[in-house]
Amino acid sequence: MAKTTHGRRKPWVKNLYSNREYPDNYTDVSFLKDLQTNLHVRLYTFGEAVAGSTVLNNQISCITGFLILYHMMLSDSVGPTSILVPSCIITGLGYLYYRGSSLSMKLLGEDSKTLVTVLLFGYIFSPMLHTLTQAISTDTIYTTTFFVMLFNLMFSDYGLSVAMVSKAISLNAAIFGAICLASRLSTSYHAFVLLVEAAIFFVLYPIITAATWHALCMVPIFCICCTALYHISRPVLCLYACSTLFINFVCPLIFVRQQRYKFNIHGPWDEAIVEENTDKNLDENL
Repeated sequence: MAKTTHGRRKPWVKNLYSNREYPDNYTDVSFLKDLQTNLHVRLYTFGEAVAGSTVLNNQISCITGFLILYHMMLSDSVGPTSILVPSCIITGLGYLYYRGSSLSMKLLGEDSKTLVTVLLFGYIFSPMLHTLTQAISTDTIYTTTFFVMLFNLMFSDYGLSVAMVSKAISLNAAIFGAICLASRLSTSYHAFVLLVEAAIFFVLYPIITAATWHALCMVPIFCICCTALYHISRPVLCLYACSTLFINFVCPLIFVRQQRYKFNIHGPWDEAIVEENTDKNLDENL
């Protein structure tokens, strides 16, 4: 009887200092009772995946549209004023649509002051910006522009809360690319118009699309870019069209089919998540 009592061990518990009678590598059968698989996993439909991919294609089309305008001014096929005036009208209409019922005279006055200041300083400094990178070779300018526009794509905000998103890096990369391209144009006025277009495409346009974007908006944007590229370069048109279709339809199809292989496990080994005490969760805990 004494031997049986001596050989009996305490039940195993999930407490490191209470299991001295067990080996270090001992695993109790109750250890995995709290195992959970695919916790909080959401499965997306093909339509949702396609709609999400249009956000990336919108940014690609934004860069493509800006480069199309640059090519038009570089080849003198369209005058800078013919580009600036319609852009200002469309931007004004977009501003009214974005502000909507919240628009007031006070808000309009503040935004007008900001607009006039930016345009004035841009026009004053456009001769300097036009000659800033003029001594650098054209091949180097185009290579640099390619990489900074790639940085703009990589660091743009696509609606995901990830550490890689940086609006500052994305915007600065695009503006730097515009300054590089401005030196290839014929006059400082051309450079000024290109910088205004860069502000419209990479500052104002993302603000409006972030608030009002719909997947169907990609259709007219795609058609406009394809029409413009058709008159500029057929190989570039094929590259743009194939890339857009691949990102918009092939990538979502692969993503949806690969969802079945998702397998996440959660259990006692997960690290503890310490929530910061705020007024809201403090009241709930009390």
